[in-house]
Order: sequence, then C-alpha cells, then structure tokens
Amino acid sequence: MRTIYAYNNCDSCRKALKWLDENGIQIEVKDIRETPPSQDELKAAIKLLSGDLRPLFNSSGRDYRELKIKERMSSMTDDDAISLLSQNGNLVKRPFLIGDGRILTGFKPDVWKRTLL
Repeated sequence: MRTIYAYNNCDSCRKALKWLDENGIQIEVKDIRETPPSQDELKAAIKLLSGDLRPLFNSSGRDYRELKIKERMSSMTDDDAISLLSQNGNLVKRPFLIGDGRILTGFKPDVWKRTLL
C-alpha cells in the first residue's frame, strides 16, 4: 500500500492529493506533523535514493534552518537523519510518498505521472 505524508496547510500537498484523486490512485494519507514517516520507511527511502539524504529534508522550513541541517548534512549519518526525520515531521520534504518500491518527495506532476501511472 502506498502512503502519502502531507500537511493540510501545504499547497503542494493539496495539489498532490488532488492529482492522486483525479488519477484514481488509492493511497493512505497521514498527517506528516502528527505522524512522521517511520524509521523503517525512512531507511527504505534512503535506500531507494541511493543513500542521498538531501531529498528527504524540507530545506525551506524553519526547523531546517534553526537546526542548521545544511551545515550538518555533510557529516550526518543515515542513522542521524532517520532519527531527526522520524521525530520531526516538519523536517521531512512534503508531500512524502512511499510504497510499492517507490519514493517521491515534493510534488512535480510530470515526475509523479512517470512514476505512478
């Protein structure tokens, strides 16, 4: 089953959810702030992204800036990233879709179409 982590006040999340509905894609929706992705999901995401942590982080968010993630990224281990992201949904790039061996972060309709249809 595919799961999308989204935030109601996020325009990109609303667009992604609308796109999924319009394309008849059934998905489980979770509030990214209330229930961030699990450590297992994040481990799978890192593997699918060939170890690249950057796409998982919401680099435009306040928490990202306050925690100085940009400066810490080069020395961050997968375990460090998993711990941070699984405890703070504000740090996760949204929308965050995972399932069926796929990972999508952010909403780019052309990428989602190629990946999901």
